[in-house]
Amino acid sequence: MNTLKRIDPRRPFTITAEGLKRITLGMTADVAGSLEVVASASGAAHRDQVKARRTTAAPQRVLLVAAHADRGALDDHARQTLAGAALIADTLTEVVLLVFGEFTGDAAALGADKLIELPMFDRRSFAPVDELNALAACVAAYAPVHVFLPDNATGDGDLGRRYAAAANASVATHVVEIDATHVASYVHANTAFAARSLPDVVLLAPNAVEPKLPFVGAGERVVWRFDGASSGAGGRESTVRDLGIEEIDAAQLALEEADFIVSAGNGVSDVPAFERLAATLGAAIGASRVAVDDGKFTRDKQIGATGKTVEASVYIAFCISGAVQHLQGIKDCRHVIAVNLDASAPIAKRANLTVIADAQETIAALNEAAAAARNARGTGAALLNSSAVAEGALA
Repeated sequence: MNTLKRIDPRRPFTITAEGLKRITLGMTADVAGSLEVVASASGAAHRDQVKARRTTAAPQRVLLVAAHADRGALDDHARQTLAGAALIADTLTEVVLLVFGEFTGDAAALGADKLIELPMFDRRSFAPVDELNALAACVAAYAPVHVFLPDNATGDGDLGRRYAAAANASVATHVVEIDATHVASYVHANTAFAARSLPDVVLLAPNAVEPKLPFVGAGERVVWRFDGASSGAGGRESTVRDLGIEEIDAAQLALEEADFIVSAGNGVSDVPAFERLAATLGAAIGASRVAVDDGKFTRDKQIGATGKTVEASVYIAFCISGAVQHLQGIKDCRHVIAVNLDASAPIAKRANLTVIADAQETIAALNEAAAAARNARGTGAALLNSSAVAEGALA
């Protein structure tokens, strides 16, 4: 016979600075108001539990993970790659993270024992030979048994292949399965599965590893200087000349490539004002299915499961309630800001910031603020970098 008592989901609770705290079974609501320990002991202990260090032993081997940072952080794919290395590392193995670009995140929480940051390599610059030399120099300094990189199209995958070719190292690409002894990938148009022993260079496919770890790394920041003259990659001078980034009108950019998007629902009645705001902020224009069906926007602007799937750093939604199809289309956006009169709209649960206000008034106020900012600067330039402004609002 089951003697366990059913836990009443509606049992008394109190709101504290840390959030909702359930009252331990058997206590009364009168006591709850004066005690902060009213939460279930096991539940509070679980929430406040500090993760243990993966290892404290003196390292004898090294696994090196290299990835590019974007605005001081690693994307999901890079975090998955780092987690993959940490999960297969034993107690005598150290995980070293080499970041190309500025990194302001918590390397220990991501599983790294050592962090090497190379802020001179920014995503806005193109220096493939210098990056190859830096990776080769780091390999020479730490002698890792394996090197891990995300297999993406934004620089890491290319860097991993360049390094494997220059160092004559064994390599596995598009890895979808990994453990301490082997890797595996799909071959023949995903009709077959190929496995091999762990190679020198592992290029991990996206979503092959769960990035949430049950432990933390040491997270030690290492001061490591790179002078750009490493001979580990052949000592070649760069034959690549960076012509810089050519700015284009955000309206000409495909939504899938846009880093900043403002999106309108059917409740946005003043479309010209909305388009002026997008132009001022330098943002691409998106729309909900209802707004497109109503003829306010063309079909190529539709975002959602039946439209475009976007990965913007900042996504501002005006008058979009957040149907499941639309939320599917913005699931990979970094920061979502919702402007809606309905605080209980589904998009509010997804949004990092929800503004409970009338969309037309908000658009008008933002246009006025943009005009004031331009006048204050004394130039006709656009507002400050819009992604930075929006991210600052979220901070």
